[in-house]
Amino acid sequence: MNIITLLPMIWMLTFCSPNNNQSKDIDKNTETIHNDNTQKTYDIQVNNSSTSNKPTGNVEYLTTEDFINKVFDYRNSTAWNYKGKVHCIIDFYAEWCGPCKRIAPIMEQLAQEYSKDIQFYKVDTDKEQELARVFGIRSIPTIMFCPLNGDPVIAIGAYPKEEYQKMISQVIYKQ
Repeated sequence: MNIITLLPMIWMLTFCSPNNNQSKDIDKNTETIHNDNTQKTYDIQVNNSSTSNKPTGNVEYLTTEDFINKVFDYRNSTAWNYKGKVHCIIDFYAEWCGPCKRIAPIMEQLAQEYSKDIQFYKVDTDKEQELARVFGIRSIPTIMFCPLNGDPVIAIGAYPKEEYQKMISQVIYKQ
């Protein structure tokens, strides 16, 4: 399978019991995050490589071409091939989206807090429709956590800052 056929299969499966506990199940290249009342599943192939990236401490806006140059060239590769030398987090958003506007300052704060380890990006799904289509972005905000040596993880929805910090520790710093 290739990344173009795998990523559109990302979807919300079911509503979990209403608790604030987060757990993670790992089965080969498939991971599920249970968080609050939602469950997310993703299946992504991994083949890492890197280019020179350093976190800026700021959220950078990406076009499709920027994404291809800095994160992953999905046009020329069918397997996930992360280009960065530092972890990254990508916020897929739209200007008109209320929840996206609520988490924007949280992403700015996190970019500063994790300025030594993680680069934060934003992708406007209205302007970068090809990119949104390739990654199956149907709900926003969608946050993609890209660790250096592991599978990208998708979280759908707006969460408090503390929940994003938990996700960062579980996905980015899990090693």
